[in-house]
Amino acid sequence: MPPETPLPLTLEEHRDLARELRVSNARLRELCNLVVSVYGPHNQAAFSFQKAADAVERLCSDMQSQAAQDYPGYPVGSLYT
Repeated sequence: MPPETPLPLTLEEHRDLARELRVSNARLRELCNLVVSVYGPHNQAAFSFQKAADAVERLCSDMQSQAAQDYPGYPVGSLYT
């Protein structure tokens, strides 16, 4: 039996997820900037915040690529970014 091909997110699901990720990304960046300003860039907590913020930003970029792959020809140019 061949493996099932997973169904992509619907365009509406991509829009909803993108909205949530953009808000989360912006908030995490704000918190990261706060922690870095309080404890300095060489503090372990600040370093971890930066890594987490970078990971969410990378996730947004990866999801943007996925949306473009799921819906070629549709205007998904900046859903996640």
